[in-house]
Amino acid sequence: MNHIRTITIGGKSIGPDHPPFIIAEMSGNHNQSLERALTIVEAAAQAGVHALKLQTYTADTMTLDISEGDFYIEDPNSLWKGNSLYKLYQEAYTPWEWHKPIFDRCRELGLIAFSTPFDESAVDFLESLDVPAYKIASFENTDLPLIRKVAATGKPIIISTGMATAAELDETVRAAREAGCKDLILLKCTSTYPATPENTNLRTLPHLQQLFDCQVGLSDHTMGTGVAVASVVLGATVIEKHFTLSRADGGVDSAFSMEPEEMNALVIETERAWQALGQIQYGPTEKEKPSLKHRRSLYVVQDMKAGDVFTKENVRAIRPGAGLAPKYYEQLLGRQVKCDVKRGTPVTWDLL
Repeated sequence: MNHIRTITIGGKSIGPDHPPFIIAEMSGNHNQSLERALTIVEAAAQAGVHALKLQTYTADTMTLDISEGDFYIEDPNSLWKGNSLYKLYQEAYTPWEWHKPIFDRCRELGLIAFSTPFDESAVDFLESLDVPAYKIASFENTDLPLIRKVAATGKPIIISTGMATAAELDETVRAAREAGCKDLILLKCTSTYPATPENTNLRTLPHLQQLFDCQVGLSDHTMGTGVAVASVVLGATVIEKHFTLSRADGGVDSAFSMEPEEMNALVIETERAWQALGQIQYGPTEKEKPSLKHRRSLYVVQDMKAGDVFTKENVRAIRPGAGLAPKYYEQLLGRQVKCDVKRGTPVTWDLL
């Protein structure tokens, strides 16, 4: 993995040689309150995440105001059943005039702030705020004109790959790179809300990284931290999770969002997983070397006189490790000791 180039977003280095970059996705969890949105920013900073992300759209840039047919959510398994798409996006959108105060609060607290644009007007708006990077959502990962528009900014792009075939991703990545994208991160994503571990397929991560020669990560809609931690072992350098103050508060995405204590645990545990990866290593580490003395070794276990023969009764492999290694036990048996030795003496070659 370490040949993959480090990417910098907002002064933060991202790559295999750095701890995972954790993004808290606010989405619509502000419940149409700017005060709550700013409180979410503060909670995200306290939880230790590195970035906070918004979604930049309006109901009108997203869909049509129609409440029937394709525009109505009837899926009995959907969290949003019984809504029109238009009504859902009206409820979930982040007013564009909130972006600056939210981004300003992020900067004050040391968080990197950026957003997902859902159409070209959102890209122009976010450019006016000088965002350091862009995220493309799974449902837009085949919108090549939008991807070209974002790529033309020259800023790093993070793309969720939910539902996309390898052929579709090839078109997407090619479009982004041809339009000027040099820094690309692809996130494995399962576009169900919530997602389940068995539908996450993390083994895709190394293949995705090799296929497109770029950094990979996880946009995670599962509950808990286990899937995110596992993704780090398979090469994820970026992890994105929806974030809220409390799932009990409700909101369009609250059901699959992390609460502050959970997000803090995710930050800690994913970094631990990254630290544990280390490198291919055999033999004692520097920290282990003092423990070598606790290995088994050969010791005299009965007093012996000069000329006595080593037998199974008077020599044993025991702890600690000051004597010969146990592998010499058979060679030792039948040999004579050259001097008197007391019980508890480590066997060394100069006793023979």
